[in-house]
Amino acid sequence: MSNRKFLIIDTTILPDIYEKVLETKELLRRGKAKGVTEATQMTGISRSTFYKYKDYISTPSEGSRGQKVTITLLLEHSPGNLSKILNTIANCNMNILTINQDIPINGIANVSITFDISESNRDIDYVLEALNNIEGTTKIELIAME
Repeated sequence: MSNRKFLIIDTTILPDIYEKVLETKELLRRGKAKGVTEATQMTGISRSTFYKYKDYISTPSEGSRGQKVTITLLLEHSPGNLSKILNTIANCNMNILTINQDIPINGIANVSITFDISESNRDIDYVLEALNNIEGTTKIELIAME
């Protein structure tokens, strides 16, 4: 079991080397450099410095790759209900990853949706409330948030 601890730190108090490691990683990720040697030359750090820190430094956007939410809803079986749900999620700048819908039984369908919230312009509480207020939504539940 690891005793790792993560912090969010204002970069103004850190040595420039940490930002240069991030810049090097970005050059590699975007294909702006052919390899580590070229990327480290472009940012002015040594390869050994890059390798020493590369696995321990990331931007919040790199960490946000795991910002996923899974919800379940009970929706009335009528035209447009699922579309309203999906549009609400999209309007909050969230990206749908998966949708699972069961066959409606007694006029109600169970729907599970997983979506990425890393680029969202709203907090999750707002989204859940907005989804709950859509006509035809009989129940909504937050299952997981990562």
